[in-house]
Amino acid sequence: MVEFVFLAVLLMVPVAYLILTVGQLQGGAYAVVGAADQAAKVYVLQPDAGAARQAAETAVAMAVTDMGFDAASASLTITCDGGCLTPGTIVRARVTLNVELPLVGGIPGARQSAATVESSATQKVGRFK
Repeated sequence: MVEFVFLAVLLMVPVAYLILTVGQLQGGAYAVVGAADQAAKVYVLQPDAGAARQAAETAVAMAVTDMGFDAASASLTITCDGGCLTPGTIVRARVTLNVELPLVGGIPGARQSAATVESSATQKVGRFK
């Protein structure tokens, strides 16, 4: 009986932690896909580059926060073919997110990363705004 309990705990704890880690990575992947898509969409709708960048960063922060991640661990890169808000231009938003290991964030001074996930989305600036 003692051996069974010892082995069950020894085997179940790593399996449970693996499941938590995979879930955290999947949540991060969903977060960056939504963040990149929304950032590209709001970027092309803005009247000037400054407002467009601010709106895209706000969209990324909201999308990442909604999925339970820290907005400071996400980064946004916008690339364009020529003038970013010129009609017909293709705008690409690329979002990367550093996903931390579950349960490690509660330990002071311990910041362990499970992986970095990234996604990109493209939008075309419309002729008529």
